Amino acid sequence: MQGHKIPKYLKISQEIISQIRKGELSEGMRIPSENEIIEQFGVSNTTARKVLQEVELSGWATRVKGKGTFVHREKVVRSATRILSFTRNMAQAGLHPFTKVLFRGIVKEGYSEMINGRTHTLPGPIFKLHRLRFADRTPMMLEVRYISLRFCPDIMDKDLEGSLYGVYEKEYGLSLSEVDQMLSAIIIEAGVKEFLDVPDNTPGMLVDGVTFCGKNKVLEMERSIYRGDKYRFAVRAR
Repeated sequence: MQGHKIPKYLKISQEIISQIRKGELSEGMRIPSENEIIEQFGVSNTTARKVLQEVELSGWATRVKGKGTFVHREKVVRSATRILSFTRNMAQAGLHPFTKVLFRGIVKEGYSEMINGRTHTLPGPIFKLHRLRFADRTPMMLEVRYISLRFCPDIMDKDLEGSLYGVYEKEYGLSLSEVDQMLSAIIIEAGVKEFLDVPDNTPGMLVDGVTFCGKNKVLEMERSIYRGDKYRFAVRAR
């Protein structure tokens, strides 16, 4: 498989993020404006705007209306409107991702969940994967994924401590076509808070999701709990 060409706006945003990581742009400093990006890199205003949006959505900066976009690091920002792996999300935030596999195995029972008003089902047997995800040694998210053995018949033999999206693409040649998710605000309960190392009454975000690798082709389903004190979810609508 040939590698995909990186869009220009991503290259420029990664360059700006690199400056923030190195301390060349520190907390509170204004990052280049749309006009400055246009002048420096010779790009269109649409590309410059996408650069600023990418830096903000990656959690490195905050836009202040009428003043500009400023370096601001608080919580990891996860876009609810993009197909983005945990591994890439942490890398964009300048954090080192790490995964602890808690359970992996084939289960006979199928899995069904109603998501956004529609019931999705993965018939058994399926592969069940339970993982605890870390960033710089801090537990961030606890997830259970149910994966189709029809599309990934020998996934139990793969390295499952990194990005599953990467495994799907590199090992099986699968392209993710759609992710449908439902987000619910929760209080992290006993049994989960011990894994995430949080005190009582810590808020969290429950994500039920289904991932497709083609029209009506369910590749995986998930139930994940994110720490509310470490995450912000970003939604952009047009």
